Amino acid sequence: MISNDTIIALATPSGAGAIAVIRISGKEAISICDAHFKSVRGKCLVNQATHTIHLGHIIKHDKVLDEVLVSVFKNPNSYTGENVVEISCHGSPYIQQEIIQLFLRVGCRIANPGEFTLRAFLNGKLDLSQAEAVADLISSDNEASHQIAMQQMRGGFSTEIKALRDELLNFASLIELELDFAEEDVEFANRDEFKDLIQRIVKVLKHLIDSFAIGNVIKNGIPVAIVGEPNVGKSTLLNALFNEEKAIVSAIAGTTRDAIEDELNISGIGFRFIDTAGIRETQDVVESIGIKKTFEKITQSQVVIYLFDANSVGNNSSAVDDIVVEIEKIKHKFPDKPLIIVTNKIDKIDEDKLSVISKSVEKSLETFRTNTVFLKLSAKNKDGIDDLKKSLLQFVNTGALRNNDTIITNSRHYDALLKALEEIQKVQLGMNANLSGDLLAIDIRQALYHFGEITGEITSDDLLGNIFANFCIGK
Repeated sequence: MISNDTIIALATPSGAGAIAVIRISGKEAISICDAHFKSVRGKCLVNQATHTIHLGHIIKHDKVLDEVLVSVFKNPNSYTGENVVEISCHGSPYIQQEIIQLFLRVGCRIANPGEFTLRAFLNGKLDLSQAEAVADLISSDNEASHQIAMQQMRGGFSTEIKALRDELLNFASLIELELDFAEEDVEFANRDEFKDLIQRIVKVLKHLIDSFAIGNVIKNGIPVAIVGEPNVGKSTLLNALFNEEKAIVSAIAGTTRDAIEDELNISGIGFRFIDTAGIRETQDVVESIGIKKTFEKITQSQVVIYLFDANSVGNNSSAVDDIVVEIEKIKHKFPDKPLIIVTNKIDKIDEDKLSVISKSVEKSLETFRTNTVFLKLSAKNKDGIDDLKKSLLQFVNTGALRNNDTIITNSRHYDALLKALEEIQKVQLGMNANLSGDLLAIDIRQALYHFGEITGEITSDDLLGNIFANFCIGK
């Protein structure tokens, strides 16, 4: 996949702006740019030191296209490991295209998606997991996902994997060496030390695999379904959380007939709130479809907020029992799913009635204390919204994040770790059964293979094509 082409692309978002950056990389990048750059001080770019910036003009057939700043990075001290030029021009789409078209006509070609980062990987500037973290960093939209991507891009995850792989490779070499001296019946690999290493690898792999659960939801946002009967204030709650009119609010029951989704950042964690259709018996075909989708959204969510109207319940003694039945249904159907029970419209009910409701609900929760919280609020007046946000954060295991532990967010890494763990456990069982070194070596090789898949020691063109195809052009 290594190419000697000189590639060019717009590195900043397309469209008008104050400035734009055009990136060129390849052996001839500096000389191609130099042929169409006129420095205000008469400098020749080819003769300039790396990591320097020069003011001048891009010239096309004696016509000045723009006044620009040109940054020069010489191999191997550049992002791609090749000669790189970055042209900072004015952000007019016309100017951007004129400059790009100029260089396309004199030897450059448009870069493929992610080709600059692909070249960085192929030239040893980044390993594969670090390269993938570049895409995660670009797409991060909250503090937590940004922190994880930065840690991975700095090599935290790959360094840990490489260290384990090197130790395993060392023992694998000794076991392979034993096979050459099978007739002498000698052991070069200390079996007790090898067992300790295998136990340590199993512990690290299990920790990394377990971290994917929290890493995946942090990366993609934590889905939260807001459910309840019609007209209990679900849409009002959604609007209060976002502090804007996200959903239609009406006194008419059944206004929300489809799920409404949007993401909110709470203390650096992304939550995707889903306002669902009210659950009730209905003959309306469209509303019935919405209710069906509600149950689908509950299944897909990580957290459920069950909302009921304190005022309506307080004026109907049997309604409390109905609410308890609905809560029990949700907990029985989704026992491991965090549930926040919210009584809304507390501004419309007196304290005595609210106290009766609270005691009844809290009594029913005694058997469901795990992952269950009861809150009282007024979505209309935005009273209790902060308490709801705090409760949501409590359901997210951010301890590992705060401790700067390695967290896995990439499904490809997760799959490779699972396969590596499976092979390592086979080695563990083989050692306990006193299997010969040649049989142990087979499983060790497979474990090393899956470690290598993560960091890029072992790759295929198809794998690289799939990974970098998801990058933006210019990165």
